[in-house]
Amino acid sequence: MSGLVARTGRHQQRYEAGCRLIAGCIPFKHRNPDEGSNENSEKVVEVLMINSPSGPGLLFPKGGWENDETVEEAAIREAIEEAGVRGVLMEFLGHYHFKSKTLQDEFSPEGSCKATMFALFVEEELESWPEQSTRIRSWLTIPEAYENCRHPWMREALKDGFSKWHENKISTGEAFPDQD
Repeated sequence: MSGLVARTGRHQQRYEAGCRLIAGCIPFKHRNPDEGSNENSEKVVEVLMINSPSGPGLLFPKGGWENDETVEEAAIREAIEEAGVRGVLMEFLGHYHFKSKTLQDEFSPEGSCKATMFALFVEEELESWPEQSTRIRSWLTIPEAYENCRHPWMREALKDGFSKWHENKISTGEAFPDQD
């Protein structure tokens, strides 16, 4: 597994109308209710966030969508590279526009970015992953994640994309993959 290496450089980056295209995901799992609670209690949803080497607050894994991959493949790759998790993309959550001070370049001088975000059901947490030396993983409840989220657009993806989709799945009784 140690053969995994994070991609670097921007020569493969995709752009659209002056926006750098970003792919990302909100990794999640279900935690069984705490001991002593009613056995009919709903499982608690936890989302995985990572620290940012460039400042305070937590982030969801995301990065540039490259020319040789689909947006889904890019989202899965970023989850492995940045957060060290593998899983199944369950749902497209939406497109989110933001400006990045660190991603300004000749193709996007304003730093405009358009992120395509997905819900990723985590099936495996890797013991080693490409960015483990600079990233710390944190499993948080949705309210905790919302509070600790560094970027407003990620908060929006969590609240308006992920939370609404997840509540709808539960209320309609649709099954999630089994977790061991």
